[in-house]
Amino acid sequence: MEWIFRTAEELVAALRAGEVNSVELIDEAIARIEREDKVINAICVQDFDRARAAARDADEARARGEDRPLLGVPVTVKESYNMAGLPTTWGMPQHRDYVPAEDAVQVSRLKAAGAVVLGKTNVPLGLQDIQSFNEIYGTTNNPWDHGRTSGGSSGGSAAALASGFGALSIGSDLAGSLRTPAHFCGVYAHKPTLGLAATRGMVAPPAPPWPIDLDLAVVGPMARSARDLTLLLDVMAGPDPLTHGMAYDVKLPPARHERMSDFRVLVVDEHPLIPTGSAVRAGVNRVADALVDGGARVERRTPLLPDLAEGALIYMQLLFSGSVARFPVDAYEELRTRAAGLSPDDQSLDAAQLRAMVFSHRDWIETNNRREIHRQGWRQLFTEFDVVVCPITPTPAFPHDHNPNPLERRIDIDGVDYPYFNQLVWAGIPTMPGLPATAIPTGHSPTGLPVGAQLIGPLFEDRTPLRLAELLEQNLGGFQPPR
Repeated sequence: MEWIFRTAEELVAALRAGEVNSVELIDEAIARIEREDKVINAICVQDFDRARAAARDADEARARGEDRPLLGVPVTVKESYNMAGLPTTWGMPQHRDYVPAEDAVQVSRLKAAGAVVLGKTNVPLGLQDIQSFNEIYGTTNNPWDHGRTSGGSSGGSAAALASGFGALSIGSDLAGSLRTPAHFCGVYAHKPTLGLAATRGMVAPPAPPWPIDLDLAVVGPMARSARDLTLLLDVMAGPDPLTHGMAYDVKLPPARHERMSDFRVLVVDEHPLIPTGSAVRAGVNRVADALVDGGARVERRTPLLPDLAEGALIYMQLLFSGSVARFPVDAYEELRTRAAGLSPDDQSLDAAQLRAMVFSHRDWIETNNRREIHRQGWRQLFTEFDVVVCPITPTPAFPHDHNPNPLERRIDIDGVDYPYFNQLVWAGIPTMPGLPATAIPTGHSPTGLPVGAQLIGPLFEDRTPLRLAELLEQNLGGFQPPR
């Protein structure tokens, strides 16, 4: 029996029942990677020897009567996580030989849960792209169309899952980096509430792995089923044991509802700053139809929805003000000159991004205050609704574009070009206020590419969108292997 595309939940049940052992699962996964990954290029750092040893240990532990949530399950890890003995480069050539001395906290949690790590997955340079390619490891291709991107920055993880290279993966998300690759590759991902899962050790080299509270950025699970997301989130959730974990544990509230008919859902498929491509809009509508068929209360409009244009502006300002923090002085001064030359009448997103790159601390504080106003607006909306459904990006996976200046790239939406980074406005809707969001596959475009949508939930109520994702999986069909 082939286990390649079984869910983690199915693998755990089979391991407990003695239908298969971990060594067999790992050998099958390694054989598939060695056969298929030459074309996909998802696994950029293999760790097969240690994986086989860990699988033997897992089988011996189970024989002794031990049982852990992921005992013996093959998984992958995004390259940006520190793993002792393996390089952590973030795709930056100057750090190609950097090898950390200790595991990131989430890698430690994976191993403590019994997972067997096959290797690390590819990323873009510095994690700062919607594609996954770099000079060290090359380009990760979309399993559905090798001429297109798998997404970024967790593109290697999404491609690995879609290709059957392990049952689970862990990634990170600042600008849709979990959700966009899931959408492009037809798998599942969950961006947790900001601060829910500890991030220590998911740090650019050669920075020390200190327990720093990140703004906007989170770490989270990727899988081939909605239930597997919950399984892995339960392993990942919780504060850093070096800081908040000294004082408290996390106990997430249960999902607001168990039945689809009890959910109150707002569906949003239009953004004031960028059009929604027809394939993505059709995917969102398939979700809406499934919700209606399941008896959910579905609305398309509400005065409670915070202003999406202002929210996108705040998000871009917070995102880009942080992206240049380590720029060389001469590059920063060039940005200051360019920003000073902007017309006061230029209120485009491109102009907002450039101005944000040279924000003063006073500017940032003011923007952060406006974020809190939006966060309160979302709290009010979630008194009337349980989940918001919307796109992740305007299009399915796009062709590889390696123009070294991302600001010169364009994104084609139904035949019309738009600035490349403007596609981030959908991902930014939950990121800016720190809300949880679950990416689900919704079917395929007319050309056969996967299409997804995101289910946004209330702060720290991660189980609510995850539960709705489980219910929708039964109606929409969930993950399908690439043809």
